Amino acid sequence: MTETAAGTDWQAWQDSWDRQQEWYMPDREERFRVMLDMVGALVGPEPRVLDLACGTGSITDRLLKRFPKAVSTGVDLDPALLTIAQGYFAGDERVTFVTADLKDPEWTRKLPYESYDAVLTATALHWLHLDPLAALYGRIGGLVRDGGVFMNADHMIDESTPRINAAERATRHAGMDAAKAAGTLDWAEWWALAAQDPDLAVPTAERFAIYGEHADGETPSAAWHASTLRASGFGEARTVWASPSDALVLAVK
Repeated sequence: MTETAAGTDWQAWQDSWDRQQEWYMPDREERFRVMLDMVGALVGPEPRVLDLACGTGSITDRLLKRFPKAVSTGVDLDPALLTIAQGYFAGDERVTFVTADLKDPEWTRKLPYESYDAVLTATALHWLHLDPLAALYGRIGGLVRDGGVFMNADHMIDESTPRINAAERATRHAGMDAAKAAGTLDWAEWWALAAQDPDLAVPTAERFAIYGEHADGETPSAAWHASTLRASGFGEARTVWASPSDALVLAVK
């Protein structure tokens, strides 16, 4: 646990973020497990990783516990989540954080390395519309070394199955309602608490000035992601894990 002089418990904020995210994605740990399984299988146990739209560093945390000799660069624009990440990982020389806007064509210039073994992201890129997302995939294609990987675990909706989609949504929301009744914090409630913390109040206000309540992006199908990644310089791309609503797409350079 890392604490500031004011006594902020960054471990507690990291755990709280995980619980809030799990309310929306009860299978969150399973997708992380598969993601790291494939990192080990394809690029080995000492990878140089870019944690894309890293938030509090959820992927980096699991990466370093699984592969202690890995190094990670976390990149994000959210000042509040980066504050938690920097506090939580303070003193760990394996981790670097970069503040950058992924819609900026020059964001890769801020990174400490020119190439990575793996670029990993989860539940973040649905904040982008299709054209900026396709442009981002093109830049990622230039960052991943030959033989390296990119993985994106996110909401990926197949619009050709409306009855299945409706049934999945109803079942998922019933579970969310039960967890909410038991005291689980939702997105808005979590941010309301962050705004009251002395070390997070200012970066939380800055975060809402940047994003508003929630960005207006899109959730294309896994097939769209795979085909767009192949067009961005990856030799292979397909789904390697899926739930009824989400998928993990893996691309190999």
